[in-house]
Amino acid sequence: MVEDTKGLTVRKQEDLSEWYQQVILKAGLARYTAVSGCIAYLPRSYAIWERIQDVFNRMIKATGHANAYFPLFIPESLFQREEEHVEGFTPEVAWVTEAGSQKLRERLAVRPTSETIIYDTIRPMLRSYRDLPLLLNQWCNVVRWEFKHATPFLRGREFLWQEGHTVHATRDEALEEVYRILDFYQELVEDYLAIPVYRGRKSEGEKFAGADMTTTLEAVMPNGRAVQMATSHHLGEHFTRAFDVKVMGEDGQAFYPQSTSWGLSTRVIGALILTHGDDKGLIIPPRIAPEQARIIPIYQRDTRTRVETEAERVRKLLEEAGVRVTVDTRDGYTPGWKYSQQELEGVPLRIEIGMRDIEQEQVMLARRDTGERTSIPMKDLPEQIPRVLEDIQKTLYERARAMRDDLVKPAGTLEDVKTLIAEGRLALAGFCGRKACEEKLKEETGVNSRVLLEEGGEQACIICGGKGVTTLIGRSY
Repeated sequence: MVEDTKGLTVRKQEDLSEWYQQVILKAGLARYTAVSGCIAYLPRSYAIWERIQDVFNRMIKATGHANAYFPLFIPESLFQREEEHVEGFTPEVAWVTEAGSQKLRERLAVRPTSETIIYDTIRPMLRSYRDLPLLLNQWCNVVRWEFKHATPFLRGREFLWQEGHTVHATRDEALEEVYRILDFYQELVEDYLAIPVYRGRKSEGEKFAGADMTTTLEAVMPNGRAVQMATSHHLGEHFTRAFDVKVMGEDGQAFYPQSTSWGLSTRVIGALILTHGDDKGLIIPPRIAPEQARIIPIYQRDTRTRVETEAERVRKLLEEAGVRVTVDTRDGYTPGWKYSQQELEGVPLRIEIGMRDIEQEQVMLARRDTGERTSIPMKDLPEQIPRVLEDIQKTLYERARAMRDDLVKPAGTLEDVKTLIAEGRLALAGFCGRKACEEKLKEETGVNSRVLLEEGGEQACIICGGKGVTTLIGRSY
């Protein structure tokens, strides 16, 4: 394990994997545990997750969704009710087979996702079209017992997420829900996390097990790998039929309603780290940052009380202006050490206050994104600090978009795709999305399609030559 009391010892461009591990440990985001593939989310990362929860909860609650909670354990008989679903998830399922010294009569799956337990539970709640739509969401943990190399936040055996589950009277209403949620995800990821995404649908071979269609947002990381940021699925009647969820229509006829599911996980925190961090450590976009500014008092022994009193006054002034701000009053650390720690932890703004600043009625600002330091009159802080934070947010997004555009290039043929993959890039190429072509693509290139772009335009498929659309193709986490 990397010693976490010192700064980073590797450059991001030289060893991204080691840099990533060091940022996670030294910035106090997570710790490895005795359970392989499972991490402890420490307060600094969990606070980011809470901010994500706050933002997303506001979005879904404004449209009538309600949070609920369903069991962690799923009886095997329920799990097997939907054929495609069980086939897709069985390799990753962890099973409980005994409790204490007692063998269980039926194995219990530790939830990899909750469709099966939810549809069995809600069946008695839905009797009539008047009970629709049902709009539920839950924040929980899930377990997918993968045997690939675990990467904290990005790929692990246990992770945190939200999963939405809704039931609708018609297919059109269900599809409207799928895209409404995808809009929410895009707003969260681009406007708050400052990460540009490609938007569209998954191919037949890559869609969610048990879905009619999967829509997705895909981001590109500095090493030329894609990250699936969020997905929203149209499930059709797959689960309502499997669990005999029937409702009486307005015409007196019973029917199987349409359903959706959608999810976003702590994987987005990993994407945030990789996208915005630099050789000094983490950089958190201001809109999602739990702590937007940190005030660091600079004093001698005889001026400490005066400086800390002024720092607290500035904190209250900024807090009233809507800024999430703290004051670092810890003993035993020099201002220089505190500067480095603030940079490592990714706090967007540092505010330095010393006796000279007090006498001149100003503070010194240091931006985390550019390192630029400027002085600002104290009286202007409530107006200027929010402006600077918004400029940092904009700068981080534009920087991330430029990085993505440098790593993703058009490809007209399968050979072009192979060349780009070998260069550590991703390709935009024509692809039809059929399973046979997906298998051929993997066989020829070792990678798969990530997203068939919603607004990419028609192109001939590079595999079969048939009708396709512009598709992001490349390696992924």
